[in-house]
Amino acid sequence: MDFKLESLRKHAVEIAGIGGGATLKYFKQSFDLEFKTDESPVTNADRNAETLMREAIKSRYPDHGIIGEEFGRDHDDADVVWVLDPIDGTQSFIHGVPFYTTLIGILIEGKPKVGVIYAPALGEMLSAATGGGCHLNRETVRVRECSSLETATFLTTDVYHCHKHGFTKEFEKLLNQTRLHRTWGDAYGHLMVATGRADIMFDPILNIWDAAALLPVVTEAGGVFMDVDGNETIETGNAISTNPALKNDILSLFD
Repeated sequence: MDFKLESLRKHAVEIAGIGGGATLKYFKQSFDLEFKTDESPVTNADRNAETLMREAIKSRYPDHGIIGEEFGRDHDDADVVWVLDPIDGTQSFIHGVPFYTTLIGILIEGKPKVGVIYAPALGEMLSAATGGGCHLNRETVRVRECSSLETATFLTTDVYHCHKHGFTKEFEKLLNQTRLHRTWGDAYGHLMVATGRADIMFDPILNIWDAAALLPVVTEAGGVFMDVDGNETIETGNAISTNPALKNDILSLFD
């Protein structure tokens, strides 16, 4: 079946713009903050943005399924499923840091084929569809050419989660063997790799709504999106984005 990936990408960009744009009226303004049972933060900005994205998807594609961080699963056995994270990097959002993003991934028969990472406070819209390359706004982008860990820029969201989820040794190896480490994290770290501004992004923990957008974006930028065992997947709860030249050196640190 022809799913017209380029058309889906364009609509995903439009819908990410709707959701992400809606967050800006709350960003650095007043919003309601709560904490979920897992102690992760959520705001009314998250919920409002996801509501608007769901409405936009259903108006265009009533037969498609949706998985969203805030409102769960709807018809997720469909051939086409939209995976939404209205605000990835809520900690950045609530502290007035512009590195939060709105994420849309589209699964075709269970495989991530379209991805959008939108940083509304920065005006950066990164999108990709399988076979169509990766675009930052209207410019084609690719991962940076970097062939050694000692010259690489290494990103993580925060050190605490590397320790909490059992990656202390691996994190310290990456820290010691790379040139520079910064915590431009969450999905924005993967955006940094895909646009050639960093070389490694490590996420020790993530959900499907965090990951679904990332795989198409990074791979279409010429990069590698994998778990710590080297598998190209969005399902194992951790992820590394990098370029092909660094893949094996990174994986050797996780043995």
